[in-house]
Amino acid sequence: MKLYTLKRQFNGHKKGTQFYLIAESEFIGVKEFVLRTDDLKNRILINEKELLKNFTYTKEIF
Repeated sequence: MKLYTLKRQFNGHKKGTQFYLIAESEFIGVKEFVLRTDDLKNRILINEKELLKNFTYTKEIF
């Protein structure tokens, strides 16, 4: 599982909030990602452009 950190405020979440990458899918070249906050209470579905713009890869978690 991958851990991402929010670069700037996004969708009501504060900068620095950590998210787990739960799932990623690709359909005809469009990638979508499902992320959950570190407490697993909130879920967001974003595309690749939003992921690259608003999140920083932190580390791999096993």
